[in-house]
Amino acid sequence: MGGVFEARKGGGAAIALDEIEISILRSLAVQLLELIGPGEPEPEPDADPLAALFAGSDGPTEPPSDPALARLFPDAYGGPETGPGADTEELRAHSAEFRRFTENDLRTRKREDALAVVRSLDGLTPAGDGAAVLELTDELPLRWLGALNDLRLTIAARLDITEDDESAVLFRLPDDDPRKPMVMAYLWLGGLQETLIETL
Repeated sequence: MGGVFEARKGGGAAIALDEIEISILRSLAVQLLELIGPGEPEPEPDADPLAALFAGSDGPTEPPSDPALARLFPDAYGGPETGPGADTEELRAHSAEFRRFTENDLRTRKREDALAVVRSLDGLTPAGDGAAVLELTDELPLRWLGALNDLRLTIAARLDITEDDESAVLFRLPDDDPRKPMVMAYLWLGGLQETLIETL
């Protein structure tokens, strides 16, 4: 084991991470938390649960202006690139309504995924050889999978990498290009994500 997830005996996944890898993953997860923003306030202890359920459905109706957040919280019924002949006003209204009822819950889930990454990394202490074995069991593999996907989407938005075109030029950047570290992180996270999927 080293740098990739492997199946763990008894279920789940495990990976050996050195101090630098732990630091990078934790830093990226913390930045993701900052990008997503704070959670919803806790309901009052004596609040009506039915009223709280409906109050929680009043989320944003407009897509985020930040390209990374727009990638994490895309329009449900097509965005500006919707094809010709589409009733864009109707699609926009449907997207706004869908976003209003789902985005807060989606933000909460993404925040919980990133927090799970931070907390599991905080519990790691590299041994004498400089590596620590992270074991993911129960819901943690899926939490990590969600967070790795969100991190890749965020970096892809910052690098302007699209789904259709993984911008081959970016992968041949010279070492002195300021985008090189982000490209390397994007590729590394992709490898982690792929091996975690394989173990599951």
